[in-house]
Parts: sequence; structure tokens; C-alpha cells
Amino acid sequence: MRLYLQQRPQAGESPKYVQLILEQDLLGGWALLRESGQTGGRATWKREQFLGREQAVAAFEAARDAQVKRGFQVMFAQGADAPR
Repeated sequence: MRLYLQQRPQAGESPKYVQLILEQDLLGGWALLRESGQTGGRATWKREQFLGREQAVAAFEAARDAQVKRGFQVMFAQGADAPR
């Protein structure tokens, strides 16, 4: 699953973005990747590992909800099970 969220830019600034990616690793675990930054600028990456899919999806949805509360809007969603 993948979500790309963007915040409305302030005057004269590039928009801020957050990308959330949930993927299964080769050993059967799950990884939640978070990329954030300003468009055209430096990005920050964070990675969280989970043993079960349910835990990973719950963390993905919590991260999404936290960003929406901060004023980010979902611009792109990918994945058959992509939460809305």
C-alpha cells in the first residue's frame, strides 16, 4: 500500500509532503516506510518493522490519520487494500 499526502503551501514555499508505504519483506514481516519533506528539498526516511499484517495496517492507518489531522490531504493512493 502506498499513500502520498500533501499540505497546502504557504506563500512562497514549496508544498510539504508525506509518503507512507507498507510492504511485506522477504522474511514474512512487514515494513512501514515514512518519507517526509518539502517538494524539491531534502527528505527524511523512517522505517518501522512489524511481525504481523494487522499491526502494520493499524500503524499505517494511525500514521495516515495523524497526518490528515495536521492538514495533509491524500493526493494518491495505491494498493488493492488501500485504506481511505
